[in-house]
Amino acid sequence: MHETLQGGLDLAWWITAVELPAMTALFWLIVRARKDAESAFAALRENLAAYKLEVAKTYVSVATLRDVEQRLTDHLLRIETKLDSGFIPFGDPGRR
Repeated sequence: MHETLQGGLDLAWWITAVELPAMTALFWLIVRARKDAESAFAALRENLAAYKLEVAKTYVSVATLRDVEQRLTDHLLRIETKLDSGFIPFGDPGRR
């Protein structure tokens, strides 16, 4: 009977001295890791929202880009036409 009692005391000592503190430490480790992950996720969401806002501010639609390209092309063609026709916008250079 003494061996059974001694075995029960060893088991109770083991649970009290080793397993309970280890389980408590593991629980707090998991809680802390979850809190850190949640805060990192929140920071990531904030950064993503800021990036989306920046993209929305600087985004140029395809239609607008085509319009600007067409206006530039038209203007360059007008300049080319003037240069080809010999147009001198500042007067005759020989009259100085």
